[in-house]
Amino acid sequence: MRPVYRARLGQAWQAEGIEVERWLEAASPACDVPGDDRVDELDPVACEADGFDQLWRWEMDTSRRHLLAALPFASGLLGEWLLAWRYDATPGSAARHAADAGGSQVGWSDVQRVHDAHRAFTQMDHQFGAGLVRPAVTDFMNSTLAPLMRGRYSEDVGRALMSAAARVSRTAGWMAFDLGAHGQAQQHLGQALKLAKQAGDDLTSAWILAALAQQACDLEHGRWAIRLASAANEAGQRSHASPRVRALLQLRQARACAVATDPEQPNPSARQQVRNLLAEAADTYTATMHDNDPPWIAAFGPAELAAEAGYCWQRIGEHQLAADHAEQALAGFASGYLRSIQFNQVHAANARLDMGDLDAALAHARPAVLAAKDLTSARARAHVRDFATHLTARHRDHPQAREFADYLRAELGN
Repeated sequence: MRPVYRARLGQAWQAEGIEVERWLEAASPACDVPGDDRVDELDPVACEADGFDQLWRWEMDTSRRHLLAALPFASGLLGEWLLAWRYDATPGSAARHAADAGGSQVGWSDVQRVHDAHRAFTQMDHQFGAGLVRPAVTDFMNSTLAPLMRGRYSEDVGRALMSAAARVSRTAGWMAFDLGAHGQAQQHLGQALKLAKQAGDDLTSAWILAALAQQACDLEHGRWAIRLASAANEAGQRSHASPRVRALLQLRQARACAVATDPEQPNPSARQQVRNLLAEAADTYTATMHDNDPPWIAAFGPAELAAEAGYCWQRIGEHQLAADHAEQALAGFASGYLRSIQFNQVHAANARLDMGDLDAALAHARPAVLAAKDLTSARARAHVRDFATHLTARHRDHPQAREFADYLRAELGN
């Protein structure tokens, strides 16, 4: 590990240099880490055909877990992953027979068990945030999913199992993203994309690429967000995705274009592109629904459609439309989607603040603070703190702004 990352580990964990060295001595890598000085080539836990579960083992190893959490986001990896996904041939047979596998026989009921566990994890994530459920996900991958993948199965079962594993790995990455561990999230999402490639599953690839695009958006990597969102849309087209899935992918493209738009240098053509994509997504969503929706799209309803659009309107400066869509989303979310509700409370607060309506902004922001306190989500807390910064910038000396800042400190601390 290069000195710059040793220093970052020390800063992240408030540890002395000698303590970091002790960690590294206790946790020498199980695989070679590239020695090149370019950060973008750092890929210590890549998913290989015979080492798919290495990342999952690292998650369960207390001497390595903190290293994963401290990994930096490396944008250069995205190019390699995109090229491999787009141009590499799909691996050969997914079957594992007695001659090349020593585990137990795996059947369709085992694959269904993985899907059922994934559905339960996803619902808990929506309701409570990633911090509560992510340890259960990583334990499931290591103790249940890895033995299944080392078992014996037919071609069809093997591809279905790899596809299910890709979805679980994607969810582990999404949860790390929710907790602010972006390098760790990137590794799981990259592994998920490779598993989906091995399964020949373009539909799941589209979902994973859309998650990578959203992470790039949140980190303000606009160009990469556009590339990833475009690749997700391409994967959706190749898989003949349902209208609901296509609408989600179009919204990811709209978000990426909105993030790539510089608010300080208005670009009318870029803003028009965002508007066009939002209109396409709304039209696609209302098209005749098919019965081939994948299970993972179930949470994407009218409320989420409005929420995604509202965020894009806010990014391109259409504050009234942003407020309207965020408030429409708030009226539509079911009670089990607490994190989505909190995000949209903040989005509505920001839009109302930019419209000059301080009272309405604070009316949305106050319950968002309480929700952030209850959710185990770094993103939820970051969003409400960003609103506080926005509020201070616009109304530094206003009594209500100072009161909100005190309220935020009292509830969430410094």
